[in-house]
Amino acid sequence: MRKMLAAVSRVLSGASQKPASRVLVASRNFANDATFEIKKCDLHRLEEGPPVTTVLTREDGLKYYRMMQTVRRMELKADQLYKQKIIRGFCHLCDGQEACCVGLEAGIKPTDHLITAYRAHGFTFTRGLSVREILAELTGRKGGCAKGKGGSMHMYAKNFYGGNGIVGAQGQIFEAYNMAALWKLPCIFICENNRYGMGTSVERAAASTDYYKRGDFIPGLRVDGMDILCVREATRFAAAYCRSGKGPILMELQTYRYHGHSMSDPGVSYRTREEIQEVRSKSDPIMLLKDRMVNSNLASVEELKEIDVEVRKEIEDAAQFATADPEPPLEELGYHIYSSDPPFEVRGANQWIKFKSVS
Repeated sequence: MRKMLAAVSRVLSGASQKPASRVLVASRNFANDATFEIKKCDLHRLEEGPPVTTVLTREDGLKYYRMMQTVRRMELKADQLYKQKIIRGFCHLCDGQEACCVGLEAGIKPTDHLITAYRAHGFTFTRGLSVREILAELTGRKGGCAKGKGGSMHMYAKNFYGGNGIVGAQGQIFEAYNMAALWKLPCIFICENNRYGMGTSVERAAASTDYYKRGDFIPGLRVDGMDILCVREATRFAAAYCRSGKGPILMELQTYRYHGHSMSDPGVSYRTREEIQEVRSKSDPIMLLKDRMVNSNLASVEELKEIDVEVRKEIEDAAQFATADPEPPLEELGYHIYSSDPPFEVRGANQWIKFKSVS
């Protein structure tokens, strides 16, 4: 009986402690905002650039932390599903580059248009689609954002046209620079420089690694792409520049991907594990934001851990949906080619096979 009472006492004691810790977190007096110094951007054809200090509110900090953590966990789950052969085909992960997609979104408006390359999962999420829709698209299910027919490289949302196989391919990027400058288009060209083009380092591939100067006659910025606040302020600056009628601008975001180029690339044949670990330990975008917030009393370690738990649950729930949702039926293969056209027939693999296309 004593043992039973002692056990019950421990259970009740443990149960009473958990809410107490949550009350402690909730009742703590946090700062509403804090001012941080950020790295100065390198400039090309600009007399002045983005500010070197910025204010982060507690509300924005918690939002950015949750978003970056969600992108990180979503990409790690995609890695797991790919290795289980539930996700097939091409799959390019962006873990390590979370400050780019979250920082860019923080610096523009939802009504602005965004085109990205094939490393698109993070941008798809920050543009407003759910993890469930993204993972279901990766697994080729009806509940995916492109009805399971786009996969990793072809996800779309409102005002988001991506991903695309190659953006800025061959010499086309320079033609786009030229036309944008001639017509003074309000366009921000972005180079996500993660230091490697597939398996080739930028130093081996380019005589000049100053990509922010590649627009020549177009002004450019080189930005610390591992710092979400640097990315946000640079994007705000670039957007204001474009909206004022001055024409296009180029931003190079210096970032780093933890995975290889794609899931078929282990990522350690052209760089060392020590290099990857050094970036993780010194420049991880989530760690940098977390340290800033905790050290400035914008959040507590316990509060951020609670967010981590909530994010993990969201990812697990989305993964369950993405593996249980049915695949689109074969007869819908030709659907959604056009958005508002009357139905028509699409030829299949040979002239005798035809599919109906419905908008």
